[in-house]
Formats: sequence, C-alpha cells, structure tokens
Amino acid sequence: MAVSKAEIERRMKRFAETCRTGGLKTTHQRMEVFRELAGAETHPDAETIYRHVRRRVPAISRDTVYRTLATLEEQGLVHKAEIVSGRGRYDANMEHHHHFICTACGRVHDFYSPTLDDLPIPKSVSALGRVESTQVQLRGLCTNCAKDKR
Repeated sequence: MAVSKAEIERRMKRFAETCRTGGLKTTHQRMEVFRELAGAETHPDAETIYRHVRRRVPAISRDTVYRTLATLEEQGLVHKAEIVSGRGRYDANMEHHHHFICTACGRVHDFYSPTLDDLPIPKSVSALGRVESTQVQLRGLCTNCAKDKR
C-alpha cells in the first residue's frame, strides 16, 4: 500500500513545524531527504535514501544524508530501526505500529494491531529496567515471495 499524497503532505507539514519550533533550518537538502522518507513505505536504509535523493539533488553528499538522518531522528521526525541484517532502516511513520518483515526479500510492511499494543510487559522484563516503548516484529514470507516459492 503506497503512502497517500495527503499523508506525505501531513508529514511534510510536521517536518516544517518541527524545524521551525526547533530552530532548525529547512534547507533544500534536508527537505529532500525527509521527503524521500515521507513517501517511502519500504523503510529504506541510508544508502538507498542517498541514491534516490541524489537523482533529484546531484550535489548532495553521502555525509550530508547521514548527518541529516541523524538530525531528523534527534528531532523525532523519523525512527531508525535495526530491522534486517543489522542495517539501520528509517521510517517516517511516527504513529505506534508494528512491522512484518519478509525473510526472503527483506521488505518491511507496517501494520497496526490494538491487540499487540496491549500486550502486558512480563515482570521479568520490568525487572531489567523501565520499558519506554514496544514494537512487535513478525517475520515470514510476504505475499509476493510466497507466490514465487510455489
């Protein structure tokens, strides 16, 4: 399911507002890195973001993309998750959600589940420290990969 234009626009407005209130300049390069994430449903890694943004902004450096991603994460505009093979993957969907990860192609799909949101934290985990957030990752074959295996 593609990210709707309305959702991309909502995310871009949140970006502009966060930059304004946080005293962060809304540079063209910063905007394009965030725009790439705002419209991505694939949870791209930094290298993929760099390659895609570079098509629109040929002068952008890899370092700028990495620093911008770190800044966006610090500002709470994106979430970095170690989802597949230890590579950091980025997500501009800041609503509480979970991930389905295809073990064949590596694609990551967002899904929502009030049932999973309400899972109790085991006492044994609570004894380790204070839980500040939770997210469930389900792993399996996506529909496309399951078709290919048949």
